[in-house]
Amino acid sequence: MTERAVATLPQVWRRPMVGRRTDEEHRSPTVLELFFDLCFVVAVAQAAGGLHHAISAGHFADGLFAYALVFFAVWWAWMNFSWFASAYDTDDIAYRLTTLVQIAGALVFAAGVPRAMDQRDFALTTLGYVIMRLAMVTQWLRAARSDASHRRVCLRFAGGVTLVQIGWVLRLALPEPWDMVAFGVLTVGELAVPVFAERLARTNWHPRHIAERYGLFTLIVLGESVFASTIAIQTALDDDVALGDVAGTAVGGMLTVFAMWWLYFSKDAASLLTSNRAGFIWGYGHYFVFGSVAAVGAGLVVNVDQAIGESSISATAAAASLTVPVAVFLLAMWVLHWNPHHIGGWHKALAPAFAVAVLVATFSAQAVLVTGLLMASMVALGMLAVGATSEHLRQE
Repeated sequence: MTERAVATLPQVWRRPMVGRRTDEEHRSPTVLELFFDLCFVVAVAQAAGGLHHAISAGHFADGLFAYALVFFAVWWAWMNFSWFASAYDTDDIAYRLTTLVQIAGALVFAAGVPRAMDQRDFALTTLGYVIMRLAMVTQWLRAARSDASHRRVCLRFAGGVTLVQIGWVLRLALPEPWDMVAFGVLTVGELAVPVFAERLARTNWHPRHIAERYGLFTLIVLGESVFASTIAIQTALDDDVALGDVAGTAVGGMLTVFAMWWLYFSKDAASLLTSNRAGFIWGYGHYFVFGSVAAVGAGLVVNVDQAIGESSISATAAAASLTVPVAVFLLAMWVLHWNPHHIGGWHKALAPAFAVAVLVATFSAQAVLVTGLLMASMVALGMLAVGATSEHLRQE
């Protein structure tokens, strides 16, 4: 190591963690943030895999309930880091090491997902979650030390997160059904901490950086869905299943995922993030976006299982495992991305109308293919709507 590098190292270690500028130009996700996302998607894949197995075995209610619980923990830990990093990313040694601890917690959490979903054993997932969240507390305490103008906000975050983590650990000792009651109470507590903390002042999160972070995580979850369904189709073909038995599912699934990508990125999200209130609604609402995208991947695999006779459920039930999350995705996008842009007329009704049409497609003979064609049609109509809106604006 050179003398210059040795001299620089202490400065890199103790860089002050003060709020970054909210109007900082060319603010893009860092390689550490991208690595963070890729590691977190392991837990997403585990949750989607558990949902697939539960639905294929006919355990619909239990599978959906366990998936919702597990996915909340993954999404919430990811979201909290993303917003903190947008405001306080110093990219020094201490910050990197603390973030790597969070990633380690995510991997521990992922290892416990099968037990949590199959046996309701939340010990390992709780351990991983607490590791992630206490590392986040360390980050907030460090920010409180350096950023005098937001010290009370940071301390509120640190104190609130710590109290809720104590609750998660104590919850493990509760018998049924009180453990699930405690889960609901603690979930509300988790959601309330940012609202409580930022009532004092808004942290310096960067709208365009946040929008890009969410977009990139959406891409990664979409990629996981494509990967899971591709492997399922490949496995079916390797077992000498006729291509015609899975062709409709393959084409419909591809069209569905392509359309979800197109629809998500059809509007500029950064322009919507103008206040804390808008940020909370948009950020929290993405639970349904991320959760539905991952569930679509599970639904595609369920439909492959059903097509080749490896599932005990009916074709209609298998179709619902895809059409329901697609409809949830459309409605979430309608609320979070399209309505805030004040799209009027018949364009505003596209998402709800197609959500209903997708649900009706559940009862068709080729539900996955019909869903894919409906999603492609919505993209086409959406492009016409954009063109009509642009023409109207030009005329004005």
